[in-house]
Amino acid sequence: MNFPADVKYTKDHEWVRVQGGTGTVGITEYAQGELGDVVFVELPAPGKKLSRGESFGTVEAVKAVSDLFSPVSGSVLEANKEIQDSPELVNKDSFGSGWMIKISIDNPVELDALMDAEAYKKLVAH
Repeated sequence: MNFPADVKYTKDHEWVRVQGGTGTVGITEYAQGELGDVVFVELPAPGKKLSRGESFGTVEAVKAVSDLFSPVSGSVLEANKEIQDSPELVNKDSFGSGWMIKISIDNPVELDALMDAEAYKKLVAH
């Protein structure tokens, strides 16, 4: 299983990769593996304001439907149109082309509450 060191993780199995004041958000390899084959992804429109921990959409898979939770507060800058047309990208490349949204990071201090790769690895090992 892949645990990239350049992202921060949530206990709800989302990740955020920070570049400047923007965060790219997706679900982890562990999460997509637990869900099974992703068949539909519902994402918010650009401009939507999110608070940390707020649901911003859903992932529908063969096994289950799961809410997506924002790891940080901010405004949605972009939703990944490619995964809405090809949801299987979430299974194939959850840390790359399977990303969900890009969000402005309103409060960078919130990133301190997220896990690094080692802490997340321990969380999913149990």
